[in-house]
Amino acid sequence: MFVYILKRILLMIPTLFGVLLVTFVVTQFVPGGPVEQYMAEAKAGAGGGGAEGGGLSYRGGQGVDPKKLEQIKALYGFDKPAPERFMLMLKQYFRFDLGRSFFQNKDVWQLVKEKLPVSISLGLWTFFISYLVAVPLGVAKAVRAGSRFDFVTTLLVLVGYAIPGFVLGVALLVVFGGQLQWFPLRGLTSSNWEELSWGARIVDYLWHIALPVTAMVLGSFAVTTMLTKNAFLEEIRKQYVLTARAKGLSERQVLWKHVFRNALIPILTGFPAAFIGAFFTGALLIETLFSLDGMGLLSYESVIRRDYPVVLGTLYLFTLIGLVTKLISDISYVWADPRVKFD
Repeated sequence: MFVYILKRILLMIPTLFGVLLVTFVVTQFVPGGPVEQYMAEAKAGAGGGGAEGGGLSYRGGQGVDPKKLEQIKALYGFDKPAPERFMLMLKQYFRFDLGRSFFQNKDVWQLVKEKLPVSISLGLWTFFISYLVAVPLGVAKAVRAGSRFDFVTTLLVLVGYAIPGFVLGVALLVVFGGQLQWFPLRGLTSSNWEELSWGARIVDYLWHIALPVTAMVLGSFAVTTMLTKNAFLEEIRKQYVLTARAKGLSERQVLWKHVFRNALIPILTGFPAAFIGAFFTGALLIETLFSLDGMGLLSYESVIRRDYPVVLGTLYLFTLIGLVTKLISDISYVWADPRVKFD
């Protein structure tokens, strides 16, 4: 086991390097970088009647002042060759320094910390509610396989899975936020949240989070529900279940003492990835729809604005977390089933 874990940790290094290298190379060929955006703003400022292009030294047909342009390139680090910039970036990341945003004038770490509460709120509620509903529902469907309950719940689960989250979010906003006015239309808390008591704060928070979490949950637990059902069905048909029943054990003992642990293996191994992913997964459309400033919106805006430190810094962080989580998921196989060996 130790050798296996050591090999996996060593393999993370070339994986991280490859992901960063490919992304860095792609960003070099994407038009509209920070310098180009600066020049476009200078031209737009000059077109608006400013003699100096809004203070950006734009000189009509001559373009931007070359000295000013060199200063801007040096400010963004584009005065160095691409290989040198890539190696400097790797040295930064080795020290867990994710750099500084070009446009927001903040450290990437600070931006991540500011946006995480929204993504954690959406992700954790979605994760816990999904598992708390999906696993018991999957077990009930397996026990009643082929019954009317199984048919109706399968139909409802698949319908919920087929409806995109943002479409459901629009419907919830229109009905419960607009027409009935039962829930707020935007934000994670009310404007006077700081003035409320602790009990009122909790109620206000849950009141705001209800609609976006509902929009995310309905489509997210379908896979877990069907996976749980199929895993239980496969285990129920095995010989050891017949043996346990022949010994006179009750159906409840057979189901929860013998079947549950074996059927839980495929669900348990995906648990660490789903749990850690809940902290960092951004739901762009849901966040935009409900005016929630989270990781999804940050990632989208950084890509649109070509804010390369934010794009590459968050990619490095999330890739590293993903690799560690995948390793934990694989190790959890051994915890769930000691017969598994990584020889």
